[in-house]
Amino acid sequence: MTIEEFEEFYAHAAARLTGQMYVMLGDAQEAQDVVQEAFVRGWSRRAQLDRNAQPEAWIRTVAWRLAVSRWRGRRRTEAAWRRTGAPPAVDGPGPETVALVAALRELPPRQRRTLTLHYLCDLTVEQIAAETDTSASTVKTHLVRGRAALARILQDPRIEEAPGA
Repeated sequence: MTIEEFEEFYAHAAARLTGQMYVMLGDAQEAQDVVQEAFVRGWSRRAQLDRNAQPEAWIRTVAWRLAVSRWRGRRRTEAAWRRTGAPPAVDGPGPETVALVAALRELPPRQRRTLTLHYLCDLTVEQIAAETDTSASTVKTHLVRGRAALARILQDPRIEEAPGA
């Protein structure tokens, strides 16, 4: 099946197949999702679809199998939630966190990454240097400059540049 033939096949069959899957599944969004995924998989197998001479049946079968696979995944997830219970409720970020994240967004990406690795991930200067493929002195420079920039952005005189990072 050529690209043009596949596009024509899609244009003529997608709505019909989605309707068929909707009746089978009882969920319009799920039907659209699995039919689209089946067409994506069919795109890479255009030659097989041509030889098969029943491309709609192939797409319908793949879509059905995708739906069944999704059901199984949801069933396993639900069973896991029943065994372990619902996750604990987590409070949203406080105003300080929101302000900090907004301030971090104003920093250059390397400084933001370095500060996050150091303060949030609790990595040492040497670990950050290894992970970012930079020297320890560059990491220290990013930390010092990043802290100074945050102090200016947040206008907090309590934030000081710590010597030696």
